[in-house]
Amino acid sequence: MKTFWSLAGSLASLKLHETPLATSGGVTKVLHHLVPATAVIQVRDHKTMKALELIVLLTAMSHCIGLLSIASKLNLLVLLLSALCFCSCLSDRIPEFALTKIEDSDLKEENGKESVAEDDLDPEDLEVFYPTYQWQTVRPGQAVPAGLHVRLNLQTGEREARLPDNKNEKSDMKDQEKRKRLDEMHINSNSFTSQELKEALAKMKEKEKTESTMEQKANLEDVRQRFRPIEELKKEFEELNMKIETDFEIMVKLINKFNSSTSTLDEKVAALYDLEYYVHQVDNAKDFLSLGGLQLVINGVNSTEPVLKEHAAFVLGAALSSNPKVQVEAIEGGALQKLLVILATEQPLAVKKKALFALSSMLRHFPYAQLQFLKLGGLQVLRNLFKEKGMESLYIRVVTLLYDLILEKMLLEDSENKEDQMKEKVQQYKQVNLVPAVVEQGWCVIISNLLALPEHDTREKVLKTVRILMAACRDGYQGDYALSTTLSMLRTEYEELAAEEQREGDKDGYFKELLSSINTIIQELRSGYL
Repeated sequence: MKTFWSLAGSLASLKLHETPLATSGGVTKVLHHLVPATAVIQVRDHKTMKALELIVLLTAMSHCIGLLSIASKLNLLVLLLSALCFCSCLSDRIPEFALTKIEDSDLKEENGKESVAEDDLDPEDLEVFYPTYQWQTVRPGQAVPAGLHVRLNLQTGEREARLPDNKNEKSDMKDQEKRKRLDEMHINSNSFTSQELKEALAKMKEKEKTESTMEQKANLEDVRQRFRPIEELKKEFEELNMKIETDFEIMVKLINKFNSSTSTLDEKVAALYDLEYYVHQVDNAKDFLSLGGLQLVINGVNSTEPVLKEHAAFVLGAALSSNPKVQVEAIEGGALQKLLVILATEQPLAVKKKALFALSSMLRHFPYAQLQFLKLGGLQVLRNLFKEKGMESLYIRVVTLLYDLILEKMLLEDSENKEDQMKEKVQQYKQVNLVPAVVEQGWCVIISNLLALPEHDTREKVLKTVRILMAACRDGYQGDYALSTTLSMLRTEYEELAAEEQREGDKDGYFKELLSSINTIIQELRSGYL
């Protein structure tokens, strides 16, 4: 209202008829003259500007025609009042176009409560969701801790979360412990600086390192209490006239004892018994060779004492097993001839067992020794064992040896390995005509007759040998009525055993495999007739 009366007084006192309104910008100049510059805001609204221009024009026209009566003045004031109300309404809708400027102090007074409410909200609080046992709205941008129950309110469309209800639900113990630790921490994001956090982490690492060091010290102390240092044990052994010796040192003593002329028979046998334990290892066998023990043992095989022959052959076989270097030295030292002599002459069963063991160790994977074995009549020597009484336990050993020698040659010839070393070995095996010698000396029938033995293990090994010799011995097997009868009886027996085995739940049992081998042999023999 104050503005209105000041504007009315100005219009009354101003001689508008003397003002050049027709000129461009005349109305605007009048308005700036009427209202002080500090109270006027730029009038940008087109409708407001037109209303004010109309008022000024009417006032000017009333002065021009001389209508300055009281009624005219009252009408003019009413018109002016309507225009001001209209401008006020527009100013309320668009504060930017207001005619008067609201002081900052008034804005602060009106919006004081809202400012305080906004200041109370910490921006960090909007990033952390603090759960309770009541459903709370999760605002956008807030991180929800793990383990909470979260739902979507279909009525409001907002996400809500709360802590699990322990009364109605079984929560995991780990989650409870984690929640307990979080409740105790009362983390405040503004309470720690980055430097303080780094220092805290460094302290934690130092603490862990200290604890780890303490634990290692405790373990070390426990080991020290439970075990004694090797130096201390050596010292005590020396005081007891004992000494910790290596395998090499022990073998030296055993060889010297065996070779000593002052040693008794029992001492020599004991020395050989201990040597057999050590020479099983490849490195020890090489050391045994370098110490001259191999030749001493080979000479011991030719001893007049059966017990020395037995143990000497046992040590020789242990040293030869899978050791090419020792195999070469042994055959050059005459071991093959001495072993064949033992097998060909009348000796105790125990001596022949150990001699056959040493012979098998020498021949396996050594084609040169196999060639020498055939040249020296080794197959005939083994065949004669089947004629001696009391040598039944050697039968399956001989058959197993022949099977292994035939199979290793077949596998090597079928191998795809084309290295020069393997090619040379294949050429060596080609010179060993073992299968033709086996057929020529009647081994086909000797081996098939062993199917009559009652042991299942013996039958298994014989069946394997028959199958591997089938191509070479087919003619002899097809005319062997005893073999055909034996195979039929074995098939009937193992059909019953396999059926019983299957009833017990073993579908791929031992007897089923034996039955399969028998059926395969029978089928191959019948296919020959066709």
